[in-house]
Amino acid sequence: MSPSEIATLIVARLDTLAPKIKEEWANPVDTHTRYFVIDDLLPPETAQAIYDAFPRNAEGFFDRASFREQKKTLTDLSQHPSILTAVTYAMQDPRVVEKVAELVGLQQIVPDPSLYAGGLSMMFKGDFLNPHIDNSHGASRDLYRRLNLLYYVAPDWKLENGGNFELWDHEVKKQKTIVSKFNRFVVMETNKDSWHSVSSVTADSVRCCVSNYYFSEQSPDDTSYFHVTSFSGRPEEKGRRLLGFFDNRLRNSISKLLRIGRGRDLVNKRDGQA
Repeated sequence: MSPSEIATLIVARLDTLAPKIKEEWANPVDTHTRYFVIDDLLPPETAQAIYDAFPRNAEGFFDRASFREQKKTLTDLSQHPSILTAVTYAMQDPRVVEKVAELVGLQQIVPDPSLYAGGLSMMFKGDFLNPHIDNSHGASRDLYRRLNLLYYVAPDWKLENGGNFELWDHEVKKQKTIVSKFNRFVVMETNKDSWHSVSSVTADSVRCCVSNYYFSEQSPDDTSYFHVTSFSGRPEEKGRRLLGFFDNRLRNSISKLLRIGRGRDLVNKRDGQA
């Protein structure tokens, strides 16, 4: 399928569920972060084909491993089946961007064709993504990051598999869990307080996700600010919380000094796909 064909399916599904989406976005439950969840985004055979196109051994993916996260990511889709490119860029089709922006009440939203903050991710047993807030800007630091779009395609994914998406309260003490269910589409706002994470994968299965991010010139709270992707630990991980505090301050300082978009460290090159 082409990106345009997949985009047509996505817009139709969003249109069908527009009242539900608007209600869920306006009234988030058990979290301060606005979001919506759509199940059965694409026909099941299409979602299955997308999952089947992921390499089972994550060949070509970048291995990320630190106290912040452990997972595998990919932005260069050229060496992989075309359906992975199609679904990734379908999320950037102007019709999809316009429809999502309309449903959540945002204006002048733009996607990220460079995949600077998007692409594919795979998580295997033991992989995780610690609580974090996303970097505030895109690569050029002239656009604010506003929406995360996450599409999960691992078949038969259940709560007990781990690897589930989590939204946290302001103090990162209590989380709301959203299962990374097959053919599930999650859209969340991103701002100074939108703490989120992925729980450790406990199953002998691979969790596969297609990520996109939308940006705008206007900041979420109409003020000017900047921060790198900033990590913490889970409530019981006091050591990681302390390490994250100092790590965030260091990377923020370096990023502001050198005008580096995301405060990359010397080892890792990407932050924060959920």
